[in-house]
Amino acid sequence: MPTTGYESPPSPGSTAPTVRERPPGVTDADILGAVRAHWDDGATTVEHVPLGFGAHHWWVGGLFVTLDLLGRRHTRETLENTYAAAVTLAARGLEFVLAGVPARGGTLTVPLGAAGALSATPWRTGTPGDGSITDERAATTAGFLDRLHATTPPAGLRGWRPLVGPDLADDLAERTAHPWTGGAHGETARLALRDHLARVATWTADYHRLAATTDPATWVPTHGEPDTGNQLATPHGVLLVDWESLMLAPAERDLRTLVDAGHPHPRAGDDLLALFDLEWRLDEVAQYATWFEEPHGDTENDRIALGGLLGELSRA
Repeated sequence: MPTTGYESPPSPGSTAPTVRERPPGVTDADILGAVRAHWDDGATTVEHVPLGFGAHHWWVGGLFVTLDLLGRRHTRETLENTYAAAVTLAARGLEFVLAGVPARGGTLTVPLGAAGALSATPWRTGTPGDGSITDERAATTAGFLDRLHATTPPAGLRGWRPLVGPDLADDLAERTAHPWTGGAHGETARLALRDHLARVATWTADYHRLAATTDPATWVPTHGEPDTGNQLATPHGVLLVDWESLMLAPAERDLRTLVDAGHPHPRAGDDLLALFDLEWRLDEVAQYATWFEEPHGDTENDRIALGGLLGELSRA
C-alpha cells in the first residue's frame, strides 16, 4: 500500500494519536460498496488506514476515503460547503491544496449511516510529516499560508466562532460532581477536571475576552491545522491535506502552528495567537470530558485521549 499523509501516521517513537479501531457498525464492504456506487464502480480492493484522530480512513484503489461523523463540528451541509470551498481554492491555482473528488452526483460528500458523511481525495504517494518544522519546511508553510490568506473567500465558507461557551467551567463542575463509572478512565479524568476547574474558568474567560476583540472584516480563509502532520511531501511538491477544518477566521488560527514551533511570522499578533492557543486547549478539554463521561473502554484510542486531556490541563 502506498504512503499517504492525508492525516499522517506518526513517525517511529512519536506519540501522535491515530484512530486504530474501525468505526462501529461500518465494514470494509460498506465502504467498498459506497465507493463503487458514488465514485468508482470498478473498485475491487479496500483497506482500512489507521490514521488521524477524529475521522476514519480507507484506501480504495486510487482514492483516499474519509468517514466524518457529523454533529459537534459539522452538519452535512457545512461539511459539503467546506470541501467544496477547498475544491475552489485548488481551481484558483493553489496547487498545494489536495481537494476532494466529486461523487457522480456532483457532491463532495455522500451520506453513510445515520450520522456519517463519506468523501474521497486522490491517493498521493509521498512522505508525511512527523510534527517537526524545519526552517525549510517553515518557509514552505509560511508561503502556503500567505497565499491562502490572500485569497478571496470561496462562496459558502463558514465563519469562525468560539468552540466552547463561557459557562464551560460551571458545566464541568456540575458534570463532575458525581463519579464517572462508564469506563476504565472515567474517574481519572473526572478527578483531573475537578482539580483544574479554577484554571478552566480563567482560560475560558480569557478566551472569550480575546474573541470579542476580533474583527470579522479582517478574517481570511484558514486551514486550521497546517502543521506537518497534515502535509505530504511528494515528488511534485508538498501538499497540504485534511481541509475539513477550512474556515474564515483570523490568520493567527494558522500562524500559531509556525510561531509555536519557533518560527515567528510578521503577520501574527500576540493576542490572537493566545486566543487560538486557548481555543485548542479548551476544545480538547471539552471533547475529552465528554469522551470519558460517556461509556468507553481501554483501547489505545482511550489511552491516547486520556493523555491528551491530562496534557492540556497541566501544560504551561
